[in-house]
Amino acid sequence: MPRVALYPGSFDPIHYGHIDIAQRAAALFDKLIVAVYDRPNKSLFFSAEERVALAQTALKDFDNIEVCRYAGLTVTFARSVGAQTLVRGLRVISDFELEYQMALTNRQLCPDVETICLMTRQDHAFISASVAKEVFMAGGDITFMTPPVVAQALARKREILGADTPLVRLVSLGE
Repeated sequence: MPRVALYPGSFDPIHYGHIDIAQRAAALFDKLIVAVYDRPNKSLFFSAEERVALAQTALKDFDNIEVCRYAGLTVTFARSVGAQTLVRGLRVISDFELEYQMALTNRQLCPDVETICLMTRQDHAFISASVAKEVFMAGGDITFMTPPVVAQALARKREILGADTPLVRLVSLGE
């Protein structure tokens, strides 16, 4: 039986930290499915289709990595694709608390799917999708954070939306 792992996330957009975790997980499993969640509970910059396409391009050189879109519970999707393991990446200590809580919840929902966490390489620890988008929209260089295809996609978005478009929906606590 092939060892299949699922690496779920919003990947809005994919960056070198994600790619590092995917590459290292792919070395541990026969097949790694990078699963792009179509409707996470956060404001998105790219559509699900765009996020899948960016991830496919960024990961095209890895023979045992497949990229797809999913909806619903992650563990339900994991079962449907034959994944026995969920892969999660940790950048900073605060990530651990959330990942631990999610792993325990997933274990209750689906005891036969295990969760492993891989620590990002130190040189990627500061990178997040939010930081990459923010730096880019402010005119900064993100070549050390994202593959060129992501910078190109962000440039197209900036042209369409305009440079003054906020990356996240602004909410006032006074409203």
